[in-house]
Amino acid sequence: MGKKVDDQGFYGEFGGAFIPEMLYPNVRELEERYLEIIQSDEFQREFRHLLRDYAGRPTPLFKAERLSAHFGTRIFLKREDLNHTGAHKINNAIGQILLARRLGKKRIIAETGAGQHGVATATVCALSGLHCIVYMGALDVERQAPNVKKMKMLGAEVVPVHSGNKTLKDATNEAIRDWINHPVDTHYIIGSVVGPHPYPDMVTRFQSVISEEIRIQLEEKTGRNFPDYLVACVGGGSNAAGAYYHYLEDERVRLISVEAAGLGVDSGKTAATSLLGSTGIIHGSRTLLMQDDDGQIEEPYSISAGLDYPGVGPLHAWLAKSGRATVFAVTDEEALQAALLCTRKEGIIPALETAHALAVLEKITPGKDEVVVVNLSGRGDKDMETYIDKLGI
Repeated sequence: MGKKVDDQGFYGEFGGAFIPEMLYPNVRELEERYLEIIQSDEFQREFRHLLRDYAGRPTPLFKAERLSAHFGTRIFLKREDLNHTGAHKINNAIGQILLARRLGKKRIIAETGAGQHGVATATVCALSGLHCIVYMGALDVERQAPNVKKMKMLGAEVVPVHSGNKTLKDATNEAIRDWINHPVDTHYIIGSVVGPHPYPDMVTRFQSVISEEIRIQLEEKTGRNFPDYLVACVGGGSNAAGAYYHYLEDERVRLISVEAAGLGVDSGKTAATSLLGSTGIIHGSRTLLMQDDDGQIEEPYSISAGLDYPGVGPLHAWLAKSGRATVFAVTDEEALQAALLCTRKEGIIPALETAHALAVLEKITPGKDEVVVVNLSGRGDKDMETYIDKLGI
């Protein structure tokens, strides 16, 4: 098999659609129609128009001269933080709202952790005049308050979830329950490359505009269209999937996936799924999952709400297991220091999620003429309170 999804929604042994019977009609409708809809000329015209004139694409590929000098290599930052709403999430939200409209759905639900996907979904619902309900763990509602206010201003209903450890996994559980109860009129905009097939593939396709642009921009800046290292943070993994997509079968490119080690991989307070996880099923797909010997999900931890997930997208599970991607785990403290370094060297305050990707620059040793692209997946506005508190600024 190639490195893309097969007809059953599998990447090697990972993926598929393991769902309760009551969800079959919803998922089957998507599975049967998503490719036909999103590959149509009319859809692509509207999608590209909104990416350009509404989201602000293409995002720049910025040569980070001072970071490059610091690390002794050539570092480029793919500036997804400059998208409308401040992260890569808007790419997928635009794609899915256009799909939902073509499926005749009137009600949109979503889950969110860091709040960026919630804001992106609320944004496209406002743009389209559709009712929007966002499920968010109660803990994340507290630590991502600015994004909650944005969602409400955009007209979304934000539902705090008090079960489990009140984070992304629990929000996803509630969103799935809602979808089961509203199968006909509701579309569930999943924010990452997780969930039952076709979501991982569909979200990857919408995010693949990132690697499509990287190829063109690198060619202009370096004379070749591929980097030696391509670095992205991975929670569920949509920003990484989009950045990797056009390079999946290009063995010249070393894919570097960066997960949240939290307080340390062996601390019990971590979200290093690919390093610690074993094969299991979560939210409708078979993937690598942090679980105990009885198959009970172990609660993840990260300072970053967007990386605080006990599973990983099936594409990333396959890339890690097959060795196509090299996985690193970065601690809270390493991420905080990397955020500060990026801010002081380049005048760019990254999201905490992105800071984990930046921190891996301390752990890899590219040559001085090699090219490293880091996907700068989001901006740090939402994390300012954490930065001020933890860095003592």
